[in-house]
Amino acid sequence: MLVVPHNSKALLALAAALALTALAQAPDAYRAPREKMVRETIARPADGRDPVRDHRVLEAMRTVPRHEFVPADQRDYAYADHPLAIGHGQTISQPYIVAKMTELLDPKPEHRVLEVGAGSGYQAAVLSPLVKEVYTIEIIQPLGEAARERLARLGYKNVEVRVGDGYYGWPDKGPFDAIVVTAWASHVPPPLVQQLKPGGRMVIPVGTFFYNQNLVVVHKGNKGPQDLRIESIMPVVFVPLTGAAQEAR
Repeated sequence: MLVVPHNSKALLALAAALALTALAQAPDAYRAPREKMVRETIARPADGRDPVRDHRVLEAMRTVPRHEFVPADQRDYAYADHPLAIGHGQTISQPYIVAKMTELLDPKPEHRVLEVGAGSGYQAAVLSPLVKEVYTIEIIQPLGEAARERLARLGYKNVEVRVGDGYYGWPDKGPFDAIVVTAWASHVPPPLVQQLKPGGRMVIPVGTFFYNQNLVVVHKGNKGPQDLRIESIMPVVFVPLTGAAQEAR
């Protein structure tokens, strides 16, 4: 006999557990497209792009249901290798870029990672099985709240979402082993450098205007905030980082 709890929190917990069980038992209609995405556009891209080789990253890309992170009317395109609009002038990045940025972070199981620009929550979901903790910030409140609900519903328990200006990072949760910024900035934000551990990495698109962006890896040394080595990776196009970053341009 099923005993139904009267406490509202217990009811919510029961509903969430039943939803996760149903999700786990349901056939995955998107598994084949996801496998094809990883095989043809990430692990062995045919257009000369640098392949993603980290087997842990590839497995995360095979596992995370990208179709859950795009609007319902775009699910048929969820595993195509291009960005998709998610509302409020924002996009979910193309799968190859998500995988490459994740690989460039060199994520370890013990790492605590900060993401600036949660969007739909997809990048955080990809990071979730690779690291100990993920903290992600979204400046657009409806997107941040939706990402929090979606990540919780899908069972990503080591991800915490905050609505706020990611330019300033998340000082209360830092320092971080790695930081990923999923929006274009005109410069590397000093607060993020301050919150990056010595020996840590930051992956961020930087440029002077929209069509002049480059994905870079910021390597922080052991001699303070100025001890940085910036490695240029490839040209990219991202939506701009807003808030304080916009004012600083």
